[in-house]
Amino acid sequence: MSSPQPSEKYVVRKEYSEPIEAPDLSFKSWLRWIWRQLTSMRIALILLLLLALAAIPGSLYPQRSADPNGVILYFKNNPGLAPWIDNLQLFDVYSSSWFSSIYLLLFISLIGCVIPRVGVHYKALMAPPPEPPTSLSRLPAYKLLANSEKYYKLSKAEKYLKSKRFRVVAEKGSIRAEKGYIRETGNILFHTSLIGVLISVGLGNALSFSAQRVLVEGETFVNNEAGFDSFTPGLLFDPKNLTPFSITLDKFSTTYDYKNPNNYGRPLDFVATVSSKLANENSTQEIIRVNNPMQLPNSKVYLTGNGFAPVIVLRDVDGTVSFSGPVVFLPQDSNLTSLGVIKNPDAKPKQYGMKAFFYPTVAKLKTGALTSAHPEIINPLLTMNVYVGNLGLDSGVATNAFDLQTHGLKQVAGGKSGVKGIKLERGQTAKLPQGLGTVEFKGVKRFASLDITYNPGELYVLLFAILTFLGLIMMLITPRRRVWIRKTPEGIEVGALAKTRDESLPKLVKEITKAMKKKD
Repeated sequence: MSSPQPSEKYVVRKEYSEPIEAPDLSFKSWLRWIWRQLTSMRIALILLLLLALAAIPGSLYPQRSADPNGVILYFKNNPGLAPWIDNLQLFDVYSSSWFSSIYLLLFISLIGCVIPRVGVHYKALMAPPPEPPTSLSRLPAYKLLANSEKYYKLSKAEKYLKSKRFRVVAEKGSIRAEKGYIRETGNILFHTSLIGVLISVGLGNALSFSAQRVLVEGETFVNNEAGFDSFTPGLLFDPKNLTPFSITLDKFSTTYDYKNPNNYGRPLDFVATVSSKLANENSTQEIIRVNNPMQLPNSKVYLTGNGFAPVIVLRDVDGTVSFSGPVVFLPQDSNLTSLGVIKNPDAKPKQYGMKAFFYPTVAKLKTGALTSAHPEIINPLLTMNVYVGNLGLDSGVATNAFDLQTHGLKQVAGGKSGVKGIKLERGQTAKLPQGLGTVEFKGVKRFASLDITYNPGELYVLLFAILTFLGLIMMLITPRRRVWIRKTPEGIEVGALAKTRDESLPKLVKEITKAMKKKD
């Protein structure tokens, strides 16, 4: 009789019959976790990329701090889109809340990354080369010298390694050496200098100011807050600290290319001749060119734009002059077809305004519309549309000097008014409709757009940028290497290891063994 077969038993293991609940993290634990994430190198790189992306709109849209006239024109040409862009702070990118937030997070992240590494690197510099691993044969560069006592000498290896600037620790029957600490030094210098750049940019912007002034030939402005068309101080800048000086635009000239047929009529050079005067000093004449600013104490004056300012005289019916002087016209194209606004709130019997176009060299398109064929004054023409009504200048609310709000005004010349717009050549006078008086186009002056800036952080930004580049070079050209040599019963083992991939390690081991060899 066969023995009974044992019955099969199935054991059902009870695993995870209840859901595992993670312990609740305290507020302090959450803060520690957030700090570790923020100070990781991965997050730092992401923030650096975000900062670069966030700076892109600054090159796509005109910025109030650098090109206020461009912002005005953008609002005029895009009245529906411009307010939305302004709400997103795209006209003030570098001072916007979102750009500043990315900047601040990157600053904190880099500090959190670098400071702990400085301590670790200092300890590594003070510590001797590490003990050898258990098995040198696993290293990427390794050689066993069998029967080595007769042919090789460890003291020669020590001497060779020291000549190659290794830090060497020689013990009985073994040598351990290391070099390339400057690689990590360069790494820390790179990141520390990057923090220095961020601090210099931040403090420089906080202690800086940027101002703009449109100056017509013959006009003078004084370096104070009231003398600027626009003024943007940094958070820590006090306008009382502005250095007192004055600048007069004596002459503005442009050089055009009339020799190269492929570039005919294009501007080659812009020159603003100015007279500057510091407090208690004599006036000096200087030249300002594009990318060649004038240096003044705590200020640089840049030439950023230019155009024409027709000299216009408005008279009432009785001959009284109600307005006289140059009017800045903003260029609309490369041939300096320019748009200007004239407001005459003191006119009698009623106030009026004008929208005008100036053509330095007038030409007619096939459609019959006027345009400028050349940016130089050859055949100038001034055209005007006239509006009557309350200009709103007495309400106490600031208005744009380069824009005429026609809502609520009645057009009495040009457009659909039934009366032809006014056309004036230089030196001509024309009557205004509805007994408003006369307008005279007396002449043309040039104007220059000047940027007056001060940023005490510029030199430090340059210094830290150079150190950043130096640290990067140190990282790239310096290999981090470790070498171990020891006597074993099988012979002398030589092994080498690099922190990064190093194709020359076998060559190094070969050179060490060659240096160890005794002379015959």
